[in-house]
Amino acid sequence: MSAEAGWPGVPVLSTERLRLRGFHAGDLDGYAAMYADREVLRYLVGAGGEPWDRGRAWRHMAFLLGHWQLRGCGMWAVEHKETGAFLGSVGFADPEGWPGCELAWALSSRWWGHGYATEGARAALAYGFRVLGKDRIVSFIHPENRASIRVAERIGETLQGPVSHLGREMLCFAIRREVPQLARCPAPEIQGMPQIELIVRR
Repeated sequence: MSAEAGWPGVPVLSTERLRLRGFHAGDLDGYAAMYADREVLRYLVGAGGEPWDRGRAWRHMAFLLGHWQLRGCGMWAVEHKETGAFLGSVGFADPEGWPGCELAWALSSRWWGHGYATEGARAALAYGFRVLGKDRIVSFIHPENRASIRVAERIGETLQGPVSHLGREMLCFAIRREVPQLARCPAPEIQGMPQIELIVRR
């Protein structure tokens, strides 16, 4: 397998501007730089608040790939279709003891403000309902992280209230299949699978 190919077993999702794929060794520079940026770490409670070195970034990439093997879902690397640039990550976290299947996202600060987090999160959400068959998906967001709160709201998640998570108070946003108001969530193109529009209820 080429070092530039996504890890086997991780589906590739395609949106208008993005490709969501498995992490590979070539992502280390971008991933390490993202987690060495204090602006990125500011609201990522699980990251510990201090910049990571390359070794920690590498080990966390390995954890993300292992999550796919053990849970059948996980985080994708987000790649810009036109340039091939590494933008960040989006996808699911549901390790042992986690309080629900969490949809999470993190982008390098240079890519903030372009709608990429919303675009990637919508694709992941569609995959979660259509392929993984989830009934409820949650996102845990720092109360001061207004940008991520806006992303959650744009993809149809609604505030459930405060929760204690990783030793900090977070806001829990969630979306279910069955709630009164219908919203359309266009399904991403999934490599090897036909494209189908997904209807989710929020």
